Amino acid sequence: MTLVLRSLVGIIGGLAVMIAARLWIDPTTTGGTMGLIGVGTLGQATLRADVGGFFGAAGAFALVAALRNDGRLLTPPLVMIALALGGRLVAAAVNGVDARATPSIVIEAVLLAALAAGWLKLPRGA
Repeated sequence: MTLVLRSLVGIIGGLAVMIAARLWIDPTTTGGTMGLIGVGTLGQATLRADVGGFFGAAGAFALVAALRNDGRLLTPPLVMIALALGGRLVAAAVNGVDARATPSIVIEAVLLAALAAGWLKLPRGA
């Protein structure tokens, strides 16, 4: 069970880091696939810094948690994904449910469940 969770957490971390790298390399195209437009150099810098930083940090913590077999390191990505999901749910409550946002909500809920399982089941440090 631990190996499966570590593998799942590692895959999640690796994919998040890849998204961050794509945002740092080509913020306009990658941001566009997320419904974000980086207007001018400031907008592109914001995509790289804020959105890329979000994915980079969450992914790095998840990767290190998987490599070190340490569930404590999943606390930051858990909080980050929970807040992102909370923001999406607030947007759905305020603006109504947009069918285009539904896949993101489902993905974040699944990520939250997987990371929570890792947080609960992986050992707590060396």
